[in-house]
Amino acid sequence: MTLDQFRPQVQWIVQPVVNQVRKIGITPNGLTIASLFVSALAGIAFYAGGVVLGTIMVALNAVCDALDGALAREMGVAGLRGDFLDHVIDRYADIFIITGIFAGGAASWPIGVFALTGVLMSSYLGTQAQAVGIGRYYGGILGRADRLVLIIIAGVLTVLIPGEIYGLNYLGWLLVIFGILGHYTAIQRFAHVWRQIEKH
Repeated sequence: MTLDQFRPQVQWIVQPVVNQVRKIGITPNGLTIASLFVSALAGIAFYAGGVVLGTIMVALNAVCDALDGALAREMGVAGLRGDFLDHVIDRYADIFIITGIFAGGAASWPIGVFALTGVLMSSYLGTQAQAVGIGRYYGGILGRADRLVLIIIAGVLTVLIPGEIYGLNYLGWLLVIFGILGHYTAIQRFAHVWRQIEKH
């Protein structure tokens, strides 16, 4: 994933927010659960045609997703349960958001399923690497942080510059990209893990 490579560079932005969140008593798991609710609201909003609200909710999901792990490390409570909860909720968040976009008419259901399977398979292979003893691997061309930022950009463009290109708006074309790059990322991760297994 591309954006995750810049986490050390943006730590100076995240850290003050983490400090404030900690002061008001919000827990890492609380942020994780909040990300589930805002992603569900995003999906409902996209389904109902509320692109503005949906885009705002995706942005809030991205904020919660960026802060929960950082807050857990800051508080010294990072552990397997929190990590497990985070991954489960991230997958549900992906399902809510992407399903809301295509069910709301931005793209046909075959395109939506193509996008959703690409996203889920790329995420699955990232964690499956750990399950087979190689260690978690999130390499590849498209990661979750990238997807969230692209959805926000597509949502803004859909509102500011409405219109369609060959029958799809920006969010619709984004699902096509998610399908192509999601499955490509899954192949990249599979190839990496396969090579690593051979070395063991």
